[in-house]
Amino acid sequence: MDTLTSNHLARAKELAPTFAKRAAHWDKSRTYCWSNVRDLADAGLMGMTLPTEYGGAGCSWNEAVLVVEEIAKVCALTARVLVEANMGGISAVMAYGSPAQKALCAPLVLAGDKPAICITEPEAGSAATEMQTTARKQGSRYILNGTKHWITGGGVSRIHLIFARVLDERGIDQGIAGFIVICDPTNGQYPDGFKVVGRERTMGLCGMPEAALEFTNLEVDTSHVLIPPGGFRRGFAELMTAYNSQRVGAGTIAIGVAAGALEHAKRYLLERQQFGRPLGEFQGLQWMLADMDAGVHASRLMLHEAARTAQPFPDMTMAARAKMFASETAIKVVNDALQMFGARGYGDQEPLERMYRDVRMFTIGGGTAQILRNQIASSLLGIKAPQTRTGYLESAPAMAAQ
Repeated sequence: MDTLTSNHLARAKELAPTFAKRAAHWDKSRTYCWSNVRDLADAGLMGMTLPTEYGGAGCSWNEAVLVVEEIAKVCALTARVLVEANMGGISAVMAYGSPAQKALCAPLVLAGDKPAICITEPEAGSAATEMQTTARKQGSRYILNGTKHWITGGGVSRIHLIFARVLDERGIDQGIAGFIVICDPTNGQYPDGFKVVGRERTMGLCGMPEAALEFTNLEVDTSHVLIPPGGFRRGFAELMTAYNSQRVGAGTIAIGVAAGALEHAKRYLLERQQFGRPLGEFQGLQWMLADMDAGVHASRLMLHEAARTAQPFPDMTMAARAKMFASETAIKVVNDALQMFGARGYGDQEPLERMYRDVRMFTIGGGTAQILRNQIASSLLGIKAPQTRTGYLESAPAMAAQ
């Protein structure tokens, strides 16, 4: 471990006890973890993967994974913010954006913003290329109209990377592109035509807004269009490669929660006495604990393996494999830890019931486990994913956000 990684990991470990004490508050009050975000920014953990020329530390994905897991052990909500500020939409801006776009977004992230990726729509979940939001070209502007939902951070994020179907001035479909839109939600300031119209009430990660957004003649200057080298026709496929880093991040949050649950289980097995001896002396529980430990360790290895392939983003299949395995393993590990605690684990005097609700999301968001299996199998067999109705994104289902 180099000095840079060691310093960031040390800061995460220093913050973890404070975040652990606050975690139940965000969950019960369903409020965003603003104080934690300020602490992350002050510690230099927000935007630590950004290039040094834009104020970041230039950390690798592997370095970020270590820090994310440490925070996820105590607070999945805060870890999710950390992922989005290092491995989510901001990574697409840093890879494909113009110098002006990078200079616009980087300071916001470093100061504590969690960019929101706006892909999912009521009729376009895993089939992301079926989105209906349009961006019609009018001179030096694009006019956006449409609806998004399940937008993580909608209502608290400043940077919104909105995906929309581009129409030229003749109304001809050009493909899907990303549009950078900046808001100031803390002061209630949104661009004309941008509206937060609702929020889902979620099972877990309750402090994170999952918002519905509505765009009505929202004007975006052409300078805020994020277009990878492939242009509009192939641009969406290239933009979605950035999502592989977010998938590694999501898998890391899941396994971080599992690692935290494993620590609680170890403590309880040593402390709790039944039938005149510690629970840890019962072979059945020892075997459960060993399986939990093996699952966490295997997932961690897969996640780090995927992170090491980043050039600049992790390999698509390796990211899918790691995220699928880690998220499903994490659910089992947390569930088994809760089982060891019995009724006490089912109550809220221990954090396990919250951790179980939180971790359940990670086989759904960021690519369902089923979609990821499709992608892995397609890669193994050398089979192209089904054509979309527009015909310009062969691997769309495999790369869909949700």
